[in-house]
Amino acid sequence: MTADLTRVLFEGRFDQVHAPWRDLFSNPIFHHRELPPEERMALSYERLRHVNKSVNDGDGPEILPRDATRLTALHEWVGPVDPGLGTILSIHYNLVLGSLLDAKGAHDLRPFLDMDRIGVYLCTELAHGNSAALMETTATYDPVSREFILHTPRPEAAKFMPNTSPVGGPKTALVAARLITGSQDQGVHLFLVPLHDETGQCLPGITIERLPQTTSAPVDHSMTTFAGVRLPHEAMLQADHGRLTPDGVYTSTVGSARKRFLASVSRVTVGKLCMQAYHLGATRHALTVAVRYAHSRHTSSGTRRGTVPLWQHRSHHAPLIDALATSYAATFLHRTAVRKWEQAVTEADRDDAERLAAITKGWITWRGRQVMTECRERCGAQGLFLANGIAGQLAAGEGAITAEGDNKVIWVKAGMEMLLGNYTPKPLRPGPSDLNSPEALQDLLADTERIWHERARVRSRSPRPGGVLDRTVLPVLQLVDAHAHYLAAEGLLTAARQTTRRQTGRLLYALHRLFALRHIADHSGDLLAAGRLESGQVLALPDTIEDVIDELAPHGLVLANGQAVSERLLLSHPIMAAGTEQ
Repeated sequence: MTADLTRVLFEGRFDQVHAPWRDLFSNPIFHHRELPPEERMALSYERLRHVNKSVNDGDGPEILPRDATRLTALHEWVGPVDPGLGTILSIHYNLVLGSLLDAKGAHDLRPFLDMDRIGVYLCTELAHGNSAALMETTATYDPVSREFILHTPRPEAAKFMPNTSPVGGPKTALVAARLITGSQDQGVHLFLVPLHDETGQCLPGITIERLPQTTSAPVDHSMTTFAGVRLPHEAMLQADHGRLTPDGVYTSTVGSARKRFLASVSRVTVGKLCMQAYHLGATRHALTVAVRYAHSRHTSSGTRRGTVPLWQHRSHHAPLIDALATSYAATFLHRTAVRKWEQAVTEADRDDAERLAAITKGWITWRGRQVMTECRERCGAQGLFLANGIAGQLAAGEGAITAEGDNKVIWVKAGMEMLLGNYTPKPLRPGPSDLNSPEALQDLLADTERIWHERARVRSRSPRPGGVLDRTVLPVLQLVDAHAHYLAAEGLLTAARQTTRRQTGRLLYALHRLFALRHIADHSGDLLAAGRLESGQVLALPDTIEDVIDELAPHGLVLANGQAVSERLLLSHPIMAAGTEQ
């Protein structure tokens, strides 16, 4: 049954898409080492080159940015072994190499493909995080010399937090800057800028200042500024949204400067998919460690009969079973988001896929934080050691929550699009629902979405003071959360329906039931007021949930092992040898 759960969870493509990455990161080269932060940073770059060699031995690095399924799969397996590696790998392959490939320009990709130059991405500025469209760095074109002059106009416009130090070797950046032609501001475009010479020294006009150590992944975060750095005409990444002739004639198929910016940094959407994949892999790994530890670690039974595994205690296994339901649901939700992005054809399709990527990135990383926190606590003191693959990944996950758009900000944007656009939730069904039917549970999840959509709509039209955003932002955030829950549960239910193995189907249906009931319980008052639940059903919800936990408890190990975490990597954790009395 474990193998069948793996097949379902990875949509029948585990051997083809995921096993190669899992096997790569099972190599002892990627096992935990006790090192100070600076050496851990250097090790991440060393490991990056090992990954790149493996990729070069296959189809080549240029394939990754063009295949969202393979690229996100890579992120699912790098998270548990080295969060720093996950960060620099994502920047190099997705943001830099992906942008260069999308531009289809005359840039020489070989240094990036061979890892002679490490790609870094400079978009965010100290004064402009989620307001990156307002950035101040300029690239002024001089048609006489046919050069751009890259300049940081004030300290607040410094590029903030990219890994631009010489740690790891010479680096070349993609820098987002305002293109100035004559007296015209043409909006933000990307420019290819070498930062160091071959010895690691900063090139003239470039200043790089290391930032303090963070609690997240050990990466050489830095502040970077430019003082009149001259770049050749070929430095600009050109595409339909912005082209500049050597004589300085600018053309664009996009009339809005904001849309030009979004087109320039379009790889950020794939980055959202990568960040959620990274977090998802770390979550599944932590959960597997915690569930296995709970079955091997013995403690007092609370009676005179001696000791029992931690798993026997309700207070221990119940939250982990909830976490398993969340992990499975999050995995299916992620698969949906990646598939929707890959299948987008029209501009409307792409807009929907971008919104879904933002929604799923926020939901998966926030839920992953909750699951990993629970796993850390359930492992007690053992969960605090970095070598056991939970505590470090939990802290590093904070970076994923912020990277590629702060979760709350991108949720507000997505929610306002759902409210003010052409999105319409399913209609509210009349009468009380049947809590024994998976289809009825899905309808109740859709009802919570409809309720919050209606609340936001009413508030948007109310005469209350403030703008539409101020009046509606809180119910809009609830709307997005309800929508994500619905889609995650739908993924679980679809998997349960499609499996041909009866026992696998029973476990997936039970996971769906538990996951749905938890959300329904949180919104039971609204559903009762809407006539979708009766008072007796609301009162029975706690016992109904307990019954599902009873059904799933004997299968905790099977469900954890179905996530296919590497045995070799698990055995490298000291916690896996800890099975004595507490």
